Amino acid sequence: AIRSHFHCGAVALLRLENDSLRPLAADGLVREALGRRFQVAQHPRLAAILGSPQPVCFDHDSNLPDPYDGLLESNAGEPLPVHDCMGVSLTVDGETWGALTLDALQAGTFTPQAQDELSHCVPAIEAAIRMTRLEQERHSLTLLRLQADDDRTQPLEEGEIIGRSPAIQSLLHEIDVVADSQLPVLLMGETGVGKELFARHLHLQSPRRNAALVHVNCAALPESLAESELFGHVKGAFSGASSDRAGRVEAAHGGTLFLDEVGELSPTLQVKLLRVLQERTICRVGGDEDISVNIRVIAATHRHLSELVKAGAFRQDLFYRLNVLPIVIPPLRNRREDL
Repeated sequence: AIRSHFHCGAVALLRLENDSLRPLAADGLVREALGRRFQVAQHPRLAAILGSPQPVCFDHDSNLPDPYDGLLESNAGEPLPVHDCMGVSLTVDGETWGALTLDALQAGTFTPQAQDELSHCVPAIEAAIRMTRLEQERHSLTLLRLQADDDRTQPLEEGEIIGRSPAIQSLLHEIDVVADSQLPVLLMGETGVGKELFARHLHLQSPRRNAALVHVNCAALPESLAESELFGHVKGAFSGASSDRAGRVEAAHGGTLFLDEVGELSPTLQVKLLRVLQERTICRVGGDEDISVNIRVIAATHRHLSELVKAGAFRQDLFYRLNVLPIVIPPLRNRREDL
């Protein structure tokens, strides 16, 4: 509405966070602008806007650098042509909250009358910010109450996956497609690409979102206790087993079992995991009773399991069971536009 009223090319709302301004909303700027942080000390135009209680206008012949060079939709990636800029600082609850900036490609757009009109808009803008903050606080309190009433191990909010590249958007779409399935998913990618984050996203998109997501780091399982950690044990099964104890697989009943670095599982555990996938039952260490488990398995690895199969280090039948819905997560260097 502001962009239309003032006949400008772009409008941005920026939040002051420490010594930087972060765009929260924009119209007329490229989407990547929302990922920027503008250091106030490095942008004299923004510093001047924050330092004035009244709207500040920069004429087309101003020699101060423009923070939005290359970020306007109409001139994406290119230096901005001669244009007018205007901005105003915003105050909420007695403190400087941020700023509103306007850019017009036509010189002479921001007349003294336009500056006066923007000054009259400020109370409505600040009121909208206060109302939005109240709504967000109420929403957060609602989530906290729900979590207090719920003994789930997972938070309600989704993890933040940042990226707008075709590769990441295609990946998120692929995850959304397979989320409703009950079939195993194998996440593959180098160390550090965020396999755990994508596993959490997949779980939260699935019908099992209200149940637990149980994370098992297969590379960190101690050899002597690995079987007990995964499948539990009964009292007296070994020295120190003073009571019955459920394992990670049983804890994931009704939810999702995330097996991180599944390629590091020992041959013995590979056999037992295969049985879980085939029969949906487990047997605690030292016990003789089969326990049914209703789980969805998400496995992740940075290794090439097919090569491990050829080398005899990973069971071929387990690989086929896990590789039903394979998803490859690309490293950041292959999607640099997400930086």
